[in-house]
Amino acid sequence: MLKLVLPKGSLEKATLELFESADLAVSRSSEVQYKASIDDPRIDDVRILRPQEIPRYVADGLFDLGITGRDWIEETGSEVVSLGELRYSKATSRPIKLVLAVPQESSVASVTDLPQGVRVSSEYPELTRRYFEKHGVQADIRLSYGATEAKVPDIVDVVVEITETGSALRAAGLKIVDTILVSFTELIANPEAYDQPDKRHAMNQILTLLQGSMEARGKVLVKLNVGSDDLDKVIELLPAMKSPTVSKLFGDDGYAVEAVVSKATINTLIPALKDHGASDIIELPISKIVH
Repeated sequence: MLKLVLPKGSLEKATLELFESADLAVSRSSEVQYKASIDDPRIDDVRILRPQEIPRYVADGLFDLGITGRDWIEETGSEVVSLGELRYSKATSRPIKLVLAVPQESSVASVTDLPQGVRVSSEYPELTRRYFEKHGVQADIRLSYGATEAKVPDIVDVVVEITETGSALRAAGLKIVDTILVSFTELIANPEAYDQPDKRHAMNQILTLLQGSMEARGKVLVKLNVGSDDLDKVIELLPAMKSPTVSKLFGDDGYAVEAVVSKATINTLIPALKDHGASDIIELPISKIVH
């Protein structure tokens, strides 16, 4: 039913891990193979391609569904439907920012301080062009194929570059004077495919699995028994997502309690629960949490 395209490169490994954890494991004959498959009736075809290309392919209807960054959606001007952000790895959990940066010693405080004809280097020429046009600055925009920050001041005057923290720009002797775009990784759909009820339903089901898998990361299920006298003390210790589930034990003056908690706290939580009267404590892994 759905043709899916996934990002190759820096996001590839984390994306494949996400799909596997969502019970949508991607199979291919080798790690360099671009064509793949998923054993799921909702997905007919899978390709693994550069994220820069994905927005256009999805917009053109070559694929129904894809994963790419908001930066490339905006750069290509692609008309797609965003189904939501996917923060599933170190590379995707924090946004990247497309910024305008100038030399540290420059007196430039904003884009409008730049002279007409300013030389600009960027891996995002279209976004950069629209940005300077919006602010009425004529710019000589030069496509960069990497190491953009190293081209100031000998080759260009300023750069439009992506960054997470700005540390690489600072190390290169640059300062940020404006943020042009904040970008997360997104699940996107072809508008015509999304308008088809059966395909939209399948897309939303895929999204549910991916979001459920992401939500479950770093969490475990704790189950325990506790007597009536200690119940309140144990409940206070549980940093549950919602109120813990409490059930009366059959034929006993006690309760069964279960709660979803952070895996990071489990090493101190379990001993504390036992100290406060809990017994028969069980820690269980969680594959998905679907709200």
